[in-house]
Amino acid sequence: MSSVFRALWNLPDPLDDGEQSWDREARDGETVTQRLDRNWSILIQELRVLQTGVQVLAGFLLIVPFQSRFDVLDGPEVVIYLVTVGFAVAAVAFLLAPIAMHRVLFRQHEMRTIIATTHREAVVGLICLAVALAGAAAIVVLATTNSGWGAGLAAGVLGLLLVWLWIWLPLRTLVRIRSSDPGAGPS
Repeated sequence: MSSVFRALWNLPDPLDDGEQSWDREARDGETVTQRLDRNWSILIQELRVLQTGVQVLAGFLLIVPFQSRFDVLDGPEVVIYLVTVGFAVAAVAFLLAPIAMHRVLFRQHEMRTIIATTHREAVVGLICLAVALAGAAAIVVLATTNSGWGAGLAAGVLGLLLVWLWIWLPLRTLVRIRSSDPGAGPS
């Protein structure tokens, strides 16, 4: 299990000797700079897909208190709402942070640092998004059924689905790949 968490958090060093030899063979002599640029491009594309949806979710949650029925929420419901909003806003912050870092470090020849940091920010952003989505599901079920059990069940089922899709399946695949071919380098 610890290998799964290490795989989630640690991005291999793009300048590692094993990584370089794999890239030379598999990518027809790709240079370190080309590899860094390609990795950055891939990360940015992934973030583009995420950012709009996360921003829409956060925006929706931020306007909810101004709706006429919001005042019917009691203590626990308000706590669920505030936690959900907090995680949605944190997801926006983490998923936009790579752009700010790139702007600050632009032309400083720090793509290696930017890519490693962006990887970690994206992972934290996805975790925040998963919590926000589960919280949003709980709020919707709570508002429509007035059932705490139903809200908890909705949040739990969605949370498990997201863990399975976003963490378990990719990491299980990564661990399988690494254990069957230890020389295989990441792309």
